[in-house]
Order: sequence, then C-alpha cells, then structure tokens
Amino acid sequence: MTDLIQQAETEWETVIGLEVHVQLLTQSKIFSGASTRFGAEPNSQACALDLGLPGTLPVLNKEALNMAIKFGLSTDAYISPVSVFSRKNYFYPDLPKGYQISQFDKPTIGKGHLDIEFKSHTGNTGNTENTNELIKKRIGITRAHLEEDAGKSLHENFHNLSGIDLNRAGTPLLEIVSEPDMRSAKEAVAYLKKLHALVCYLGICDGNMQEGSFRCDANVSVRPKGSTTLGTRTETKNVNSFKFVEQAINYEVSRQIQLIESGGTVRQQTRLFDPAKQETRPMRDKEEANDYRYFPDPDLLPVMITLEHIEKIKATMPELPQAKCDRFVQTYGLSVYDAQSLTAEKALADYFEQALSAMTTPDPKLMTNWVMGELSAVLNKENLSISQALLSPQLFAGLVNRIVDNTISGKIAKVVFEHMWASKGQQAADQIIEEKGLKQVTDSSSITKIIDEVILANLEKFKELQSGKEKLFGFFVGQIMKLSKGQANPQQVNEILQAKIKQNE
Repeated sequence: MTDLIQQAETEWETVIGLEVHVQLLTQSKIFSGASTRFGAEPNSQACALDLGLPGTLPVLNKEALNMAIKFGLSTDAYISPVSVFSRKNYFYPDLPKGYQISQFDKPTIGKGHLDIEFKSHTGNTGNTENTNELIKKRIGITRAHLEEDAGKSLHENFHNLSGIDLNRAGTPLLEIVSEPDMRSAKEAVAYLKKLHALVCYLGICDGNMQEGSFRCDANVSVRPKGSTTLGTRTETKNVNSFKFVEQAINYEVSRQIQLIESGGTVRQQTRLFDPAKQETRPMRDKEEANDYRYFPDPDLLPVMITLEHIEKIKATMPELPQAKCDRFVQTYGLSVYDAQSLTAEKALADYFEQALSAMTTPDPKLMTNWVMGELSAVLNKENLSISQALLSPQLFAGLVNRIVDNTISGKIAKVVFEHMWASKGQQAADQIIEEKGLKQVTDSSSITKIIDEVILANLEKFKELQSGKEKLFGFFVGQIMKLSKGQANPQQVNEILQAKIKQNE
C-alpha cells in the first residue's frame, strides 16, 4: 500500500472532502425535551416525538442554534439570516418517522474556512536533503447545517435479530462539510484534529470519538496529475478515530488506483471501514440529493437570525486555539512548537496554566517539559485523557517547585513523580521526598568527599582524564551520581570535578 501511496503522489492526485458530524453539547434534543445523556438504558430517553408518533410537533432547541452560530463565527463563515429545515426522506430501521429533519439548500452556516498546519516529508531529490517542514494550508468549509441524529441498530447479543435503541434519535448534530481541498490522508487528519480542538474550545461538543460525539465521513477520489476533472468518489461512513481516518483514506486511494489501472471503474458507493482488516467494504450505492426527496418541513418555521443576536453570541466567545497559542508564545516565552502542543487540547492548556500559576517561582519552559514529557507519557501509557490525570495541577506544581529550588534533581523528580502517581495523588512531593530521604545533596564538602572516593577507586582512569581523554568525564559523573544514589547536585558535581582535574594536573 505504501508503494501505491507514493505512486499516487507522483502520477495521481488524491482529492478528499470530509463531512464531520459534531454532536452538540445540549442537555436536551434538537426538537424535543428528551435528555441527551449518554449511556442510559436503551429507549429510556426516547419521547413520543423521537418515536415518530402521530400528532407530535418539533420545536427547535435555541441552544443548538446558538452553538451553530458560535462555530460560524470561529471559522469566518457566512451566517444566514434565514435558514430552513427540510425533511430528508429515507427508510432505515432506527428512523421511525421515515425521514430525518435536516437543512438542505438554506443551511444556518455557509462558506467559511479553517487553516491547518502539517509536516511534509520530502525525500532526496538531486541535492535536496530530507526536510520535515511545516506546511500551512487553508481548507474551505462549504457549509455547516443543523440536523437530528438517527437511532442506533444493535446487533450484538441478538440471535438472528437486531435491536433498536432510539435514545440517540433526535440528538442535535452540526454537520460540517468541507470543500474537496485536501490532497492526502495527512492533510485530512490535520484538518480533523484542528476541527476537533475548535469545537471542544467552543464548548459545543465534548469531542468523545469513542461515544460517537465526533465522527467523520470521508469522500475520496483520485485523478491523473494535472487533470481538473474530479474522479468518481466513494464515501466511507462514520469513522471515529484519527488513526482510522488515515488508514481508511490510504486504503481507499490504493484500491481506486489499482482498480483504474487494471481497467476497472470506480463506483460511487457508500463504504464502511473495518479497523481489524484496515480496509473498506461496500455498504450501498451512494445516493444523490434527489433520492432523498427533500422538501421544507411544514411543522417548522424558517429560522430568522438577526445581527443583534449574532453580536450577543460573539460576546460569549471563548479564547480560541490560535489565539491561545499566540498568547502562550508572547506571555510565557515558549516556542511555537511548545505552544501548539500545549494548546492542541483545551483541557491540556488549562492544566498547564493552572499548574504554572500554582508554582512559587513560575518556570514556563520547565513546566512545559514536564507536562509534555513525564505527565503525557504516563497518560498515553495508561490510555487516559488529561482530565483523568491522577495528579491535580496543584500537586504537579508542588513537584516542579522542588526542582526549581534545588531540593531534588530532575532525575530524582522522576522517581518522586512515579510515587505520586502510584499513590493516585494521595501523597504530595514534599511528603515523598521526606519519607524516602530523596533530598538533593548540595553541601559542597559532602559532594567533594564522594568525588574523592570515586577518584581514589579509579586512579588510572582519572590520570587519563587529566591527560585529555575527555570522554571519561561522563564516566566519573556517572560513578559519582551512583555513589550518591542520584542525590548529588549535578551542577555542583561538574564544577567540583572540573576543579579537581585542574588541581591535580
């Protein structure tokens, strides 16, 4: 597959557009008062409207509309003063009404854009060395429309049967449709991650991909390099992880190239991605808009949005990812890379700032290193989010404080961190340092005594070090730190050892 992807970059052009379904973080459904809480017993949160019973009338959830406007403002999009809800007619077991209420030709949010950044690897070409430069690109957003979600078909634990859970039916969605501006799976993932961060910062979605709060349909086609005619596209439905989106797109690109080059033709299909096999499979032929027989829903009036209402929403807008990144660079003196890493997720940026503000003497760079280093490593290892961290920002700051004031070295701090994490935040750094006797040795006479012992035990090597064999310096430092059980201040060790070398020359 890798060879075909590389071939696609030289002989073929990949064209990708994404449709992202964002589940809005409202307490009730888009057209009813039923709860949107995740994880309830099947069909316990399905009201008469969700069941499609006769005589029920939908009423638009104003908060869902406000969330759509927030998204429009954050992407410099056109916000339509008049939008219309339509009925999208199709049959599916978990759609009791036989139609979905959505927006068609008059969506709430029109054209906008999202700027992305991604690393592009360029191989050796003549005298060009390998590079890993940061590429910036603007991805157009065609529209973002409000709609209701369908229910869910359950196939497990039913012998030759399927169960229907209508709890999700009527949950508010904002479907964000991009222009076909992406040319690789890498670009598509960069766009998705940027979009994911944005909706979480806005507070309009919890971003939980495992629960289906943020899921993607990937439209993929290929065409010969230089062609301006779009190829036949396929749509891979409901992919719910960044990794799976990348795998699904790369598989589909390879499949389409092989199919065309073997004399076949690509069919316009809806496909599903199988993570176990890392491949897509056909689900059904892709419908066109006219297949859905859209018409305005007679039970819902057109939505009128005034400039005054938009200004009111604008006043509630939070600090967005790019603005926060810029502030981290300017206020904390961080590199752009560090600032981007910290602000990629709102919860992570909040943790960093809370921990930094809890420090006695704030050190932004040191705090960044520890948040992105030890803390992120253990979270990844245990598959936890930053919101599930076992240490509060204040406890974490207490550990970093002890590095700043030289109570412990960075190496010992890692040991203290392990104990703090194992205690699940029940033990503070100071308590562990005291109980384990981990205070850093900063007394010069004590360090000198340790250094003398190491020199005496390695006289021949010390003479070689004096004669200019500088590589042995690291050996002596290692032996000194070992003898001090890692508690000697490394800077003092270096200074005293250097003095000893000159003194005995």
